[in-house]
Amino acid sequence: MKKQGFILAIFIAIAIAYLFPQDPEIIPLKTITNIGIALIFFFYGLKLSPAEFKAGFVNYKVHLIIQLTTFIVFPLICLLFVPFFDDATSSNLWIALFFLGTLPSTVSSSVVMVALAKGNLPAAIFNASLSGLIGIFATPLWIGFFLDLTTSFDFMEVLQKLFLQIVLPLAIGLMLQQYFGRWAKKYSRQLGLLDKTTIILIIYSSFSSSFSSNLFESLEMIDLLKMFGIVLTIFFIVFFGLGFFSNLIGLSTEDKITTQFCGTKKSLVHGSVMVKVLFGNAANSGIILLPIMLYHSTQLILIAWFAEKYRKRTEIKV
Repeated sequence: MKKQGFILAIFIAIAIAYLFPQDPEIIPLKTITNIGIALIFFFYGLKLSPAEFKAGFVNYKVHLIIQLTTFIVFPLICLLFVPFFDDATSSNLWIALFFLGTLPSTVSSSVVMVALAKGNLPAAIFNASLSGLIGIFATPLWIGFFLDLTTSFDFMEVLQKLFLQIVLPLAIGLMLQQYFGRWAKKYSRQLGLLDKTTIILIIYSSFSSSFSSNLFESLEMIDLLKMFGIVLTIFFIVFFGLGFFSNLIGLSTEDKITTQFCGTKKSLVHGSVMVKVLFGNAANSGIILLPIMLYHSTQLILIAWFAEKYRKRTEIKV
């Protein structure tokens, strides 16, 4: 219900952006969201336990499968859908889909779902954390390749923003983890409200810019349905593909669960942050967020269903 409440809040933010577009002179949302992004990664560093990270390190097969799926297989699958878009790789909608494919896995929901399904929890914690770190660099590298061909994308400027807004706060958090790590974990639930609030503000700001520029007037219902169909297809290709490969190489059920759950997830937190870093207040930032929001809702519902199905296997054995 809490997850559904967050999704509902996202749609409310979009509705408010449509009815009451942002006025930068009244509310400095750019500054507020920049501070929020820095705090998200600072607290992420505080909560990143070295002990839990090391516990999952030895399971190299699971790590390789999850990270290669997240950052190589996913973007390549998105490339297969280029023919479905009129302007090919120049299409805003395809760039938005490809942006989804380049994002890292979620952290909290991946770990929670693996725990619910009784999978390999240390490996889930390790991979969810590692994915977030790799994504800081992999996402702009992937997306920058195509933006270089179509826009005046300045990769060095993006690296500077990444360092100031993400890498530096994360590094400070990691350095202070031994002093404030317990405190951060104790109040993890309260700190999670900061993540959600920042995401909602970013979504409001992004969609506000898009609505003000009348960008969504060119987006028809058929485009929305097509995008939903594509993200649903990608989810099932990756989920069942990982299940088949896990069985093929003889992974245990616990490792298979971790591989499927972490390998299919995409992070709305990182997506919202990267939109701000890569696209700033560009008019098309709302459309760029569209696939990840559709995918985020889909993955929560489907993974929760599969988690419950896996969990019942232990009850049957007993």
